[in-house]
Amino acid sequence: MDKKIYLNSLYDYYSLLFTEKQREYFEEYYFNDLSLSEIAENSGVSRNAVHGQIKIVEEKLEFYEKTLKLYEKANKIRQLIKNLDDDLKEKIEELI
Repeated sequence: MDKKIYLNSLYDYYSLLFTEKQREYFEEYYFNDLSLSEIAENSGVSRNAVHGQIKIVEEKLEFYEKTLKLYEKANKIRQLIKNLDDDLKEKIEELI
């Protein structure tokens, strides 16, 4: 799986565990496709500061998933519900 897609998926589960600034930098970089320099300029900080925070978020996302496995478990549940009837499938999808 593409690392960018994987990190974005993990971010959906774990984003609230990060500071506001970390979320801002991550979202600007991964969702809005801004460069580190553009984010730094917009935020009034150095490019290295932005890079460091994004790397921290990436590492913590992988650590959280390794530890909690929320993304992995949700994917397993999705695989299991593929064989269920549509009404029950929709109800379970709403829960995850």
